[in-house]
Amino acid sequence: MSEAVTYERREAVAWVTLNRPEAMNAINDAVRTGLPECLARAEQDDEVRAIVLSGNGPRAFCVGADVKEFAPVEALADYRGPRLHGHWIAAFERLRKPVIAALHGFCMGGGLEIAMACDIRIAAENAVFAMPELTHGFIPGAGGTQRLARLVGIGRAMDMILSGERIDAQEARRIGLVTRVTAAESLAEEAGKLAALIAGRAPLAVMAAKEALLRGADMELRAGMRLELDLLTFLMGSEDRKEAIAAFRDKRAPAFKGR
Repeated sequence: MSEAVTYERREAVAWVTLNRPEAMNAINDAVRTGLPECLARAEQDDEVRAIVLSGNGPRAFCVGADVKEFAPVEALADYRGPRLHGHWIAAFERLRKPVIAALHGFCMGGGLEIAMACDIRIAAENAVFAMPELTHGFIPGAGGTQRLARLVGIGRAMDMILSGERIDAQEARRIGLVTRVTAAESLAEEAGKLAALIAGRAPLAVMAAKEALLRGADMELRAGMRLELDLLTFLMGSEDRKEAIAAFRDKRAPAFKGR
């Protein structure tokens, strides 16, 4: 594993951390390699039921791409090809397990794109969000134009991307970019509590709910309802469903096994 991204499992929660605090966790090649590796490790570990993604250091979750690595693009086709068919951000799309982004300080550009690729976003009160790519002469390239519009609506996304202006945590919650705001000193604790809560749910049901929400968002209603029914039908025959019924009758906590 790259030291630019670290991995730790605490009971049923995997903690993945961007670990370049000296560069405010700017995205370089080590991050582009290490982050997908850590996410795949969490996905393949049967003991992991939820993932928390955070940034090390006091100043930032991630300020975006490392400007020190910016270089002229000599062959446009060579630039587009690998990103079209094997973009590092696609690692999030392969995850069945839920990912919670714990965001503090600067969360900008590619850092915000990483956050938006997660399933739930919790922000510290000191978090600052922006999409400043246009000031550098290009546009977001890791899903920013697509995910931001889906999260906050086309109008607000247009405003943020075209202006490049920053918004604070409270405004981010107001527009739906994040769902929870907490004190900076409580961020890890709150993210851990939410991850543990989700990890305590039936794993197959969690993954099915995530699939229904994400896939259904790109479907017309009738197809989405069919997808929901198919997934529900699959769950009705699971061992975890039977365990949930038995636990309710016995007035005890269920012991889900993901089967």
